[in-house]
Amino acid sequence: MSDFVNYTPGEYAKEHIRITPTTLADGRDFFYLDDDPEYVSGVKTRELKDPRQLPYRFSNQLNAAGEEVPYAAPEMRRDPLTGDWIPMATARMNRPITAGPGATAKGNPLAARKPGDPYQDGEVPDTDYNVVVFENRFPSMVRVPGRSEAVEYVNGNPLWEKKLAAGRCEVICFDPDENGLPADLPVSRLRTVVEAWAFRTAEISKMEGIEQIFPFENHGQEIGVSLAHPHGQVYCYPFIAPKMEAELKQTEAYHEKTGGNLLKDLMNSEIEAGERIVMRNHSWVAYVPAAARWPLEVHVAPVRDVLTLDELNDQERWDLAVMYSTLLKRGNAFFDKGDGKGMDLPYIAAWHQAPIHDKRRENYRLNLQFFSFRRAANKIKYLAGSESGMAAWVSDTTPELIAKRFHELGPIDIEG
Repeated sequence: MSDFVNYTPGEYAKEHIRITPTTLADGRDFFYLDDDPEYVSGVKTRELKDPRQLPYRFSNQLNAAGEEVPYAAPEMRRDPLTGDWIPMATARMNRPITAGPGATAKGNPLAARKPGDPYQDGEVPDTDYNVVVFENRFPSMVRVPGRSEAVEYVNGNPLWEKKLAAGRCEVICFDPDENGLPADLPVSRLRTVVEAWAFRTAEISKMEGIEQIFPFENHGQEIGVSLAHPHGQVYCYPFIAPKMEAELKQTEAYHEKTGGNLLKDLMNSEIEAGERIVMRNHSWVAYVPAAARWPLEVHVAPVRDVLTLDELNDQERWDLAVMYSTLLKRGNAFFDKGDGKGMDLPYIAAWHQAPIHDKRRENYRLNLQFFSFRRAANKIKYLAGSESGMAAWVSDTTPELIAKRFHELGPIDIEG
């Protein structure tokens, strides 16, 4: 395994996962994470050369009039009313979409390369893979060499701050089967995905200008997924995202008032109450929070105090893979269409981990927030006037009913 700046593999990863870095034709970072024993041992090796003739990612571009203009770097503007930074990435308008009614491409850029296939703009150089990670070709945020990151002002007015959205966006492909579902992956493959989360968290945390690392998974056409393939993403913000900022304010205020850790006390309180616990194993507890917003919502917390994914030990990474697999399977079974087969649940799985530099990080705690806006087999939860206009949530169910349904789907105690 290659040496990396900040990532140190545990005993399992040293023996069973091989990380091979390379660079794509336009200069983006790319990593293979192999769990196939033949690749781990070095008997087989991956294709490292990207055969596409792509221009350098930050080279000048042609506008609609055919004129050469500088690379359209994403910028971000601060909302004076909320203080939130809003990234704006016009280049994303041209990204390929292969899922849903707005599909613009037939090929799948996340699939392994297929010799002879007419679509040859895929991101993976090899004809097969286990797990891969690479920088997004159409990023919402990216650091551009030589471009100033100083604060400027829209129309010269100090009310409206703007600056380069100098973050980083990566894609994690969970499996080469482009028609597969994350819920159907073996636990051993999800263990490699967990390693990918930890690997990227460790490495990116040492990159200049990054304040928060957010691994997440969007799944399902209804969520807005543009590429039908089992994959997730890692957004690396050059600021603290609004939801994290709100949580940090609450966790810090709680610590100042009680001396305790709010996230730990919430977990322990849920364990004491018992009613909303839906799964647990040696290292993790999953529960429906007492103030759940979504019609299906589960939070997953480590038993041990952990700030970030890269701090998890081998046992915790294995137990997480087991719990995540179980959660995805039970999520798919949650809504009954009448045939007893459940459905492919649209969901978002969002990792909340301590920010990198913010002094409040020590009073935070790693947690996964898993949710779906589906509220019945044939209904979704629309974020209408109150939710979208005022961020004042109105729930269509109760946390206890959500937990009761999960209890019907399997035992609370799972092997790990």
